[in-house]
Amino acid sequence: MRRLFLAVLLFVLTPAVPAFSQQRWERNYGGTSGDYGYSVQQTSDGGYIVAGWTDSFGNAYQAYLVKTNAFGDTLWTRNYGGANPEVGRSVQQTTDGGYIIAGYTGSYGNGNQVYLIKTDASGESIWTRTYGGTNFDAGYSVQQTSDSGYVIAGYTNSFGNGWQVYLIKTNSSGDTLWTKTYGGTSSDGGYSVQQTSDGGYVIAGYTISFGNGDQVYLIKTNASGDTLWTRTYGGTNYDAGYSVQQTTDGGYIVAGYTESFGNNDQVYLIKTNASGDTLWTRTYGGTGYEFGWSVQQTQDRGYVVAGFTYSFGDSSQVYLIKTNALGDTLWTRTYGGTDYDYGYSVQQTQDGGYIVAGQTASFGNSSQAYLIKTDANGSSGAEETAEGRGLRSEVRIKATPNPFMIYATIPGYEMKTFEMYDITGRRVGTYRGGRIGEGLAPGVYFVRTTGGPSTPVRIVKVR
Repeated sequence: MRRLFLAVLLFVLTPAVPAFSQQRWERNYGGTSGDYGYSVQQTSDGGYIVAGWTDSFGNAYQAYLVKTNAFGDTLWTRNYGGANPEVGRSVQQTTDGGYIIAGYTGSYGNGNQVYLIKTDASGESIWTRTYGGTNFDAGYSVQQTSDSGYVIAGYTNSFGNGWQVYLIKTNSSGDTLWTKTYGGTSSDGGYSVQQTSDGGYVIAGYTISFGNGDQVYLIKTNASGDTLWTRTYGGTNYDAGYSVQQTTDGGYIVAGYTESFGNNDQVYLIKTNASGDTLWTRTYGGTGYEFGWSVQQTQDRGYVVAGFTYSFGDSSQVYLIKTNALGDTLWTRTYGGTDYDYGYSVQQTQDGGYIVAGQTASFGNSSQAYLIKTDANGSSGAEETAEGRGLRSEVRIKATPNPFMIYATIPGYEMKTFEMYDITGRRVGTYRGGRIGEGLAPGVYFVRTTGGPSTPVRIVKVR
């Protein structure tokens, strides 16, 4: 009788599950040239907002905003920018029902600058702002703050010593209240920012200035952007943090990638206490390459991580990892087709499922923005790729030196043409094997042969 009473009580207290809770779908958006989705958020109407960039609409590359309903059907799209390249890297719905988008622009200001766009609920631009100096500056993450202003994190080559983490605080109109740079004498950058419960900020990125080689970089500031503490995490190879969130226990969860631990590059998850001290770390992946681009604490106090993998399925695929509170894997899923697919942003949805934004070359015309809605178990309803099918591997090459400072060479293929992609999957150029990567900014890149798939080769350019 007691068990029956508890069962009835549980039934009564369990909230009704909305009819759309079992939605599972995949959608792609864009035209015939090239389109990416870098950031996604569920909106107050149950639909989704996606920010990225488009080469299909407007002038060359422009910031791209897609609004959908709860089923992924397009309600409207907008593109923003001028005659030179613009990219939207982060989007958030604002308290007035509109949207704030951060990225970078080559059309306005001096050189490449941080680009901030405020829109109304229909995506129409209310105002735009640029921030930076005369060199290269970029915004990667934006959040509306408790005072209705905005905080933007990225990197700058205009201020400080070389490349530095760049933090900008604005009022509600986008006017600068203060800016800060963080880092040392080498190369440092910020990819993710969140306002913390004490009114300060936490920033995740990478540093070459501190620690051993490239390391994950975590910065905690007060409300004025003054540094309270910094931490580095990683080993002796290449590690970076792309996403940070404050957790319910007051600590932090950081997702990125590591070449120091595990097999090749793997998804890297770091849990810290409120002071940034490591509680545990985990790596995920196979024998290829994996990157973790986005992390969120879930309703069950575990974590969900989105990124991409070269270990499972055909070529690269969107990679989704669900863990418990200790980072132990509960399940993993891959999504995509036989070409190149990437995941950059994940959020748990109101129904307990997940929404993932990224890019697909497997579906649609050319490269398109990719949106995946899953249930609580990661199923999108599409035929899911079984793990362990391996990489397509027509050509195996090796670059030397690696890392390199000016350019690298692929011995035996000096006259052959290769395509280079950055770690977001964006093609950055075509090079002969005798001078790979010449003229590129410092960073991590992948080299593939033209005219067909190949096993990608990871190379690193340093200052």
